[in-house]
Amino acid sequence: MTTVSMTVNGKSVSGDVEGRTLLSAFLREGQGLTGTHVGCDTSQCGSCVVHVNGAAVKSCTLFALEADGAEVTTIEGMANADGSLGTIQQAFQDYHGLQCGFCTPGMVMSAAALLKDNPKPTEAEVRHYLEGNICRCTGYHNIVKAIMAASGQDVVAVAAE
Repeated sequence: MTTVSMTVNGKSVSGDVEGRTLLSAFLREGQGLTGTHVGCDTSQCGSCVVHVNGAAVKSCTLFALEADGAEVTTIEGMANADGSLGTIQQAFQDYHGLQCGFCTPGMVMSAAALLKDNPKPTEAEVRHYLEGNICRCTGYHNIVKAIMAASGQDVVAVAAE
């Protein structure tokens, strides 16, 4: 066992982990942050996306040891300081960008990374950026609308696919 320490959602945390412990397991089991979902364990679905030092990362592909000393943000850290939904989360609710909700944390975290790097993406850029996230319910149309709305752009122009 090795002790890892990191800042998660602005709070210093630490825990003992085995070398093979994935960051997703450390967050879910060690820290009780179950908003980070694990859907496939093969890095294909994107449900486990978190931000590590500001970059979107599939937490099922990173060992907790690799995040030692890092700044980690999970879906729980996306809410406003008063606990209300953040802009992207609110847009997902307003534009029905979720159904079962399983992929939603990863989608929101990916959307946040996209909007950080590209505050006004085109619809095509949003769709391209989400290629690493799988949703089995929505068909992506409303997810794209939600991200466009969160960026402050017109959602009426979003084409159905």
